[in-house]
Amino acid sequence: MGRASTRRRVVRVSVGAPPAARVDTVAGEEPLEIRLQGRPLAVTMRTPGDDMDLAVGFLVGEGLIGSGEDVQTIRYCAGTDDEGRQTYNVLDVALGVAVPEADLAAATRSFYTTSSCGLCGKASIDAIRLRARYSVVDDRLRVEPTALAGLPRALRVAQRLFATTGGLHAAALADAAGRLDLVREDVGRHNAVDKVIGAAARAGLLPLRERILLVSGRASFELTQKALLAGIPMLAAVSAPSALAVDLAAESGMTLVGFLRGDSMNVYAGAERIRAAAVGGAGLDGGAAAAPGA
Repeated sequence: MGRASTRRRVVRVSVGAPPAARVDTVAGEEPLEIRLQGRPLAVTMRTPGDDMDLAVGFLVGEGLIGSGEDVQTIRYCAGTDDEGRQTYNVLDVALGVAVPEADLAAATRSFYTTSSCGLCGKASIDAIRLRARYSVVDDRLRVEPTALAGLPRALRVAQRLFATTGGLHAAALADAAGRLDLVREDVGRHNAVDKVIGAAARAGLLPLRERILLVSGRASFELTQKALLAGIPMLAAVSAPSALAVDLAAESGMTLVGFLRGDSMNVYAGAERIRAAAVGGAGLDGGAAAAPGA
């Protein structure tokens, strides 16, 4: 299997010092083709590792399955290099549940995913919004601000590959006390989320009640939707959310936290789940929240 990291020669240049040749560790990135019932479904550029988690999480995020029990088998297939060696870059997923032919045909449209932009080439704008199998409206999750504030540091400590490459996103599941249950890394932030959700699905944990999804980048509409489809009541991001992500969270009864840095954060929706944050917060009912320091 391709490695999660590899070594490359670089020239280190510093102002006022002579250039020096050295070897640097960089994050691995290879294509993974996901097939469903033998049909090509999607290609994503990912960091090799936890590929089966990624595939299952991707199917959850596309609304095709609701739990790991819906998957019958996952196997590597095809995909060989010039010398005939298995590349482990093609996965075929067989479902143990009946998927209507119309849904299967729609799902196997050829769209491409990259490590930067997520899913591209949806058949239509209407296909972007998917119906959630789980409701998070009545989820009983309640979190202290101090528990949330400690999550980014805990995530950074848990990022083994980031520590050596500096080039990976991360996603994690945490409980109400701020303890990390599961961490995954990838060059693509969408992939990191799929790996976390897929691992949870394969362990039979969906829906992910009373859990927080923490992401190392921004909170896009797609990441918010992935969290919702997995039954996660709170999404926390160290960077900014998009307007559509805020709208989706508010409509769905999800808590959305952005700019989670240091001792502060912005709560864009669902502030009732964060203790002492339910009164006087901007943006809690669809209004705009200012970035920290603004």
